[in-house]
Amino acid sequence: MSLAPPERAPDPRAATARTTAPATGARAGAAGRGARGPAGRPARPVRRRLLTRDSFPYLLIAPAVLGFAVFKAYPIAASFWISLTTGNGESERFAGLANYRRLLSDPLFWTALRNTALILVVQVPLMLGLALLVALGLNSTKVRLRPLWRLGVFVPSLTGLVAAGVMFSVILNRDAGLLNWVLSLVGVDPVNWLGSPFWARVGVVLVITWHYTGYNAVMYLAGLQGIPRELYEAAMVDGAGPVRRFLSITLPQLRPILLLTVVLSTIGTLQLFDEPYVLTGGGPDNSTLTVTMYLYNNGFKYFDFGYASALAYALALIVSVLGIIQVRLMGERR
Repeated sequence: MSLAPPERAPDPRAATARTTAPATGARAGAAGRGARGPAGRPARPVRRRLLTRDSFPYLLIAPAVLGFAVFKAYPIAASFWISLTTGNGESERFAGLANYRRLLSDPLFWTALRNTALILVVQVPLMLGLALLVALGLNSTKVRLRPLWRLGVFVPSLTGLVAAGVMFSVILNRDAGLLNWVLSLVGVDPVNWLGSPFWARVGVVLVITWHYTGYNAVMYLAGLQGIPRELYEAAMVDGAGPVRRFLSITLPQLRPILLLTVVLSTIGTLQLFDEPYVLTGGGPDNSTLTVTMYLYNNGFKYFDFGYASALAYALALIVSVLGIIQVRLMGERR
């Protein structure tokens, strides 16, 4: 009888481990050397897609950003550099703040600024007041053919500024103008609209008011139509009259649009150029010379681009300061 231990059957799990171990090591080695595709060829690296969900919005705004950089940002930066120089071409040299110091002591600049401010103070309240009255009338249900009246009010704003200036230069002509002919029917002597400093300013104000009143009236009309009728009905039940409803409901509800039109009208008047240029050319005796006209004369008549650029930046500063003040005064207080 043999005392040797009986032989054990081979463990299948150990066999599996022995057969898979070399394969695992082979894969590890392959991973270390780089993955390979079919037939032992190296696998292609994964490429990042240009058009993804995150990059798609940037691709949409890229043309606008590029256009702004080329046609807006670069000219603005170049203009600021030019404002720090004097001379042109090969004679151009850096002058620091010399153009700005010259601006402060230039009497013609202050004349142009005073003319622009005078037109601004008179014309903007007049135009916006008329626009608000027109909008209130067009919003009334008692007015018949309201779409036709709205179209007629808005049409002048579609007229080109140069065309409007030429048209009013004929209307305001002293000898053969339509306005003086109408005044003569009621016994008024002819007015020298374009030859007198005072009346020339009045003529410029008339042209601007005629051109932009309808535009602002349409904006006010849109605001009026957005005011809930329930507010007026509740005020009438409480016994509020038309004036009280206007002051307590209409004006507060129109506050954002009033602010917008005041700011836009202020900016447009400070940049006034076409109307006085066509009507009077800045005369008589520089009475209708505006800042932008003075800028134009220095840049494109006298080719003093450095000083013209300084004027442009001074005007931009004035516009920015006035805009901030108006927003602070008329904006909603939180």
